[in-house]
Amino acid sequence: MSTLIPEWVDRALRQALPGRCAFCLGTAAPGAPWCASCFVELPWNPSACPRCGEPQSGPAGRLCGACLRQPPAFDRTHAPLRYDGEVLGLVQRFKFHASPRAGAVLLALLANGLAEASLAWPEALVPVPLHPRRARERGFDQAEWLARRLARRVGCPLGCAVRVRDTRSQRGLGRVARRRNLRQAFRVEGALPRRVALVDDVMTTGGTLDALARACRQAGAEAVEVWVVARTPLGRG
Repeated sequence: MSTLIPEWVDRALRQALPGRCAFCLGTAAPGAPWCASCFVELPWNPSACPRCGEPQSGPAGRLCGACLRQPPAFDRTHAPLRYDGEVLGLVQRFKFHASPRAGAVLLALLANGLAEASLAWPEALVPVPLHPRRARERGFDQAEWLARRLARRVGCPLGCAVRVRDTRSQRGLGRVARRRNLRQAFRVEGALPRRVALVDDVMTTGGTLDALARACRQAGAEAVEVWVVARTPLGRG
């Protein structure tokens, strides 16, 4: 499937099950692809670290230990959900099977989790790029798909980053090793405006987004946020 899915395909797939919840196929809430019951039961991330989105217990707004010890290059993370339960299945259908219906639901969940002030904040959105070899293998770039549609809604341009090194998997690496693995992995094409939001479907360890944020700062960004649908719970990366 092409990276750029035509708008008429999006519309057709959203209309394929009109008024039906994407999770239980029951009656959806007005103007939403989910029913009220399924929406409440989703794995929300209300007590996340405001800097990296790490799910935490206790009151919201507290920085996690990792961000206190070594803050990432981005300033804030919006990750409304945990990568678990129904969200995990939805992301896998989107990422590995290029399901536009799953993508449309993820996009709606991300937009729903961003306040109007947050949506108005960025001057550019930068999707996390796949390495060209992986993009050819998959035939689909999920971050670019989300960012392009979100940019139209927000009314700001897309910034262009390139993954110049096909890095090894981050799985099983410690925090220092992750940063070393991703060093100089990204290059940003052209200059960026002052306020930039990085877009992806899921943040696992944060190492990839930290490396991309550093590249964005080198390209002129002064403030960098991360917008992802979901954050992987501690110990699952």
